[in-house]
Amino acid sequence: MQINPIHLSNQQNLISHYRQNHPDIMQYFDYRRSADDMKQRLKDLEQYYFKRTEIVAALSKLNKNWDAPLSTIENIKRLNDKESVVVIGGQQAGLLTGPMYTINKVISIIQYAKQQEEHLKVPVIPVFWIAGEDHDFDEINHIFLPGKQKMKKLTTTQYTIDKKSVSDIPLDKDKTNDWLENVLRELQETEYTKDLSSTIKRCLEKSYSYVDFFARLLFQLFDKEGLVLIDSNSKDIRQIESDYFLKLIENQEQISTGVYGALADLKRSRYDINLEAEVDNTHLFYHSSETNERILLFKTEKDNWVGKNGEVELSTEELKEIAENNPQKLSNNVITRPLMQELLFPTLAFIGGPGEISYWAALKPAFHSIGLKMPPVIPRLSFTYINHRSIKLLEKYSVELDEAINNGLEHRKKAWLAAQIDPPVEETVSEIKKVINEAHKPLRELAHSIRDDLGALSDKNLNYLYRDIEFIEKRITRALEEQYRQQLNEFETLNNLLHPQKGLQERVWNPLSFINHHGADFINELANTSLSFGEEHFLVCI
Repeated sequence: MQINPIHLSNQQNLISHYRQNHPDIMQYFDYRRSADDMKQRLKDLEQYYFKRTEIVAALSKLNKNWDAPLSTIENIKRLNDKESVVVIGGQQAGLLTGPMYTINKVISIIQYAKQQEEHLKVPVIPVFWIAGEDHDFDEINHIFLPGKQKMKKLTTTQYTIDKKSVSDIPLDKDKTNDWLENVLRELQETEYTKDLSSTIKRCLEKSYSYVDFFARLLFQLFDKEGLVLIDSNSKDIRQIESDYFLKLIENQEQISTGVYGALADLKRSRYDINLEAEVDNTHLFYHSSETNERILLFKTEKDNWVGKNGEVELSTEELKEIAENNPQKLSNNVITRPLMQELLFPTLAFIGGPGEISYWAALKPAFHSIGLKMPPVIPRLSFTYINHRSIKLLEKYSVELDEAINNGLEHRKKAWLAAQIDPPVEETVSEIKKVINEAHKPLRELAHSIRDDLGALSDKNLNYLYRDIEFIEKRITRALEEQYRQQLNEFETLNNLLHPQKGLQERVWNPLSFINHHGADFINELANTSLSFGEEHFLVCI
């Protein structure tokens, strides 16, 4: 396996500045990503108290229920050590792990934990936070696999009409089995297909929810790395969070106004952040037993906590009572989830993708509101995977890899096709139009001088002539496309692989195709290869 760094040319301004430690953006974070700051973070964590016994018990129960490997159970036990810390990141529970960036994030968490344990000489545990409390089922109910000419979207037929947390949606075994059979039929038969299919089906058979299915598959892929999983919607975890919900309720006003102000400052600095946060948003959800929905709470002028459409209305005292006695009826949104994560775990570092780092830039006041510092935020490792056959195709057409990843190959395909005929069709048509325009010009001038309607008719006549020329152009182009169909298919295959849907591979492709063709060893090899977190992107040849 060959791994080489590649520059990404289309990154957002905020991410570019963050990687450069630009002072304009670093003022919104408490730590940089230096070795000295990691040592300082370790010292700062000594000031905080964590419910280690409770969290170890809850994590042990959760992970054993998912048939976690021994390496995971041993790592959970290490959390009892008062010197131990965690490297953490998370994602929703996507089908078959979701897009490749989920796997890339897990690899990042494992790698950074290993690097920092060696650097700091303390136990550093890799923790993956499964966002089971999220309710946007449409985000996780499908995967993309490569089709003949474009990516093929495969969506499960199970659906939900209410806003239940993903952890609370029972997995429909029949519909999911049917969906899985359709997915497996899309795969080319290889030496790995049979075992891969059996592994997925075993995980599905033992699962009761999409989170279960997701967790079991992750453990199959990372069975030796000591990866610890947490479902944010677990009732056992909710019980531990009871005190922390009280803290969030008591400091809600400072959290909301602080984030609102930070967002305004960032926008004035021309940093584009995809995050909505109004002053009256409490950033907490209430789980209604009547409607089975997650209801985002807002604050009224009378200091009551209400649903946007009046679904629920609670006083502060009533909400505190719920936090104390029934915390499973509460959950966090995108702003308070990082705070809850920090209250639960001794977090050495948070691993995030570009979108997460963008909105974390607004969270410093929220952390400070509850007496905490924001942990160091580390950009996750980013990969594009390619095989030797695809590299040979790129060489065949003299295309550079960084160009293909950043810009795609659509323009190169058109240029290649145009070069197959001399002179090029487009150039010939353009010249003919110029000649026709000049030859036709005296007729138009004469028609316009006689009467307006004749002038308009002459203009239409010119357009008709252009249209006939364009018709011939299309027929010639179509004939060329038929003549060079194999070569054009090769361009489209490469574009699908390296720039699908005009973006990065990791945001579209599911790992299933790669595992089916190469086995899962490349994932474990990456998890055990120390890479620089200062690089923007890596090309991995498998």
